[in-house]
Amino acid sequence: QLQLVESGGGLVQPGGSLRLSCAASGFSLDYYSIGWFRQAPGKEREGVSCISSNGGDTNYADSVKGRFTISRDNAKNTVWLQLNSLKPEDTAVYHCQVSVCLRVATPIRDYWGQGTQVTVSS
Repeated sequence: QLQLVESGGGLVQPGGSLRLSCAASGFSLDYYSIGWFRQAPGKEREGVSCISSNGGDTNYADSVKGRFTISRDNAKNTVWLQLNSLKPEDTAVYHCQVSVCLRVATPIRDYWGQGTQVTVSS
């Protein structure tokens, strides 16, 4: 079964940092662009960032530019999202997904994992 498993979320104070991981199992990420998405309670899922298959191109939502950094290591079959200068409005469940890097990120699979909860609060 093709799975993406997110981890690394937690509770952090405003201004803090987290590093989210997206690990693939059952398939190789080598040929896929990967997007990070988030969904806050009562809100629609939004694309946060995206990285091309070779890591050469990245996209970011305006709300996270300069604060979040996406990266990948295909040898480790993993994509990361570094979250810095976190704000309460970054609170959400974060998911990664096979995507095309258009309109920040557009998912191309319907199956979503559990995600990882990021809570920014003092």
